[in-house]
Amino acid sequence: MVSAGDFRNGLTIQYENQIYTVIEFQHVKPGKGAAFVRTKLKNLKTGSVIEKTFRPTEKMPKAHIEKKDMQYLYTDGDLFHFMDSETYDQIAINSDQIGDTLKFVKENDMVKILSHEGEVFGIEPPLFVELEIIHTEPGVKGDTATGATKPAEVETGASVNVPLFVNIGDKIKIDTRTGEYLSRA
Repeated sequence: MVSAGDFRNGLTIQYENQIYTVIEFQHVKPGKGAAFVRTKLKNLKTGSVIEKTFRPTEKMPKAHIEKKDMQYLYTDGDLFHFMDSETYDQIAINSDQIGDTLKFVKENDMVKILSHEGEVFGIEPPLFVELEIIHTEPGVKGDTATGATKPAEVETGASVNVPLFVNIGDKIKIDTRTGEYLSRA
């Protein structure tokens, strides 16, 4: 059990039979009345964000999130297949639970599967991936201004804005959290 007075960013709690992670918290001590904790909680299963206030003495159970390294194998219609690299067990996850988190992940890449009490609810891709550009318009000399970019399609089918000097066949490094180009690989 964790009390609301001990909330920290990134803490996962169980509240109203749902799993939330604390995005933001603020201890408020008004001049008149009792202190309270104002929080922003993100539902880990649905992705929705709620604002809630708690008394600092309120207690709620801490949610234990299991993160397991698994290899992304392939996609079969609406199902994404993963394999545990230690036990070779395979699981299939519905595309509704994944969303667009795999748009920068190639087959056979390692990802983290997030689960709570045996129920899979999300996937954490690697923070950075190196992908090859399969389509982009050529950058024309003289069109450059400071920080000019152009759209490019990478081998997974996702679109990324890249600098004008990047060409088809180049390998680039992408931050999967923001979907932004970082550098040439």
